Amino acid sequence: MSDHDVVIVGAGPVGLLLACLLAQEGIDVVVCERRLDVDDRSRAIGIHPPGLQTLDAVGLGERARAQGLQLDGGEVLCDGRTLASLDFPPARRVLILPQDRTDALLRGRLAELSGDALRRGHTVRGIRPDDDRVHLTVAVDDASGPDMVSAQRELTASVVVAADGVRSGIRDSLGIGWRARAGTARYLMIDVPDASGGARAQLHCAPGGLVESFPLPGGRRRWVALDGREERDRSAPAAEMFRDAIRARTGITPDIPDGERPVAFRARQHLAARTVQGRVILLGDAAHEVSPIGGQGMNLGWSDALRVASAIDRMLRGGRADLRGIEGRTRRAASAAQRRSRFYMSMGRPSHGLPLHARNAVIRVLGLAPLRGSAAGLITMRGI
Repeated sequence: MSDHDVVIVGAGPVGLLLACLLAQEGIDVVVCERRLDVDDRSRAIGIHPPGLQTLDAVGLGERARAQGLQLDGGEVLCDGRTLASLDFPPARRVLILPQDRTDALLRGRLAELSGDALRRGHTVRGIRPDDDRVHLTVAVDDASGPDMVSAQRELTASVVVAADGVRSGIRDSLGIGWRARAGTARYLMIDVPDASGGARAQLHCAPGGLVESFPLPGGRRRWVALDGREERDRSAPAAEMFRDAIRARTGITPDIPDGERPVAFRARQHLAARTVQGRVILLGDAAHEVSPIGGQGMNLGWSDALRVASAIDRMLRGGRADLRGIEGRTRRAASAAQRRSRFYMSMGRPSHGLPLHARNAVIRVLGLAPLRGSAAGLITMRGI
């Protein structure tokens, strides 16, 4: 007999969503999260239609809609000229909601369903799968007193789900390969106050490189720009330097307060060699890293979670331990999302002369009336 039906490692949005799906079916689930504090970074902001369906499945869709901003479309521009303009139909609109708010909704819902499911300060140090259960060695940190106290204990579960991110310790412990896929670049990002309003995004595929501008709830705006500095310069530039780079590419001077610094990050793409090993399942970023350009990663993980929850429920009710049936669908969806992200990234690379004219021609064709609906569907993750 196992201590729990399911142990999820990692309390990011994907791990929390899966926990909610399982808990509402009466499955005994706990979530081990190494952090004692709450991650208040805005991070992922786009909830695509498939992602919103998963939030509906755990009773959070309306709460998310009430807090978020509905993105009704956007423009692709180059040198101040509009190359394409896309409108999302009401059923395919992207909901803009910073990840810290999404996480808070998921934590609140999990607490409603199972008050003690989330275990903070629980770091998984080891994993040992058996035929009928999985053994986990967990370090437990207690920060309630004046000094942090750490103890070690063992948990067992019928199924373990590793939702512990791109640097997954569970994946490494099991010796599962982590294969690089095409699509990598460096970007800079900042969220700042913005009084312009509106519910449309702007993508500037400028000769000097991509600049993205997204409205955020609460009168804020996110700016993302391809980092054109030398590889050796890893520091975040000052506000003035970031403003100058955006102005040079777009002709727009964003209102970035002095003293603010954008966050520098590298977009990469990877796919795990396998996502199921016995009674252990890799989920979300532990299974596949998708470039954030395109905003598909979190939503893809949520779609995976729906399939995983259904498979686990069937296994626990029927006593079957074979979970491999979900692996092929997970890998195919991840590969499709990575191909789309690679295409989006290619449209934002620096370009001049004939390559620039050719790229702009492709964007214009995608914005023509006969293809506009298909292009909008690709952007909003139709078919994934």
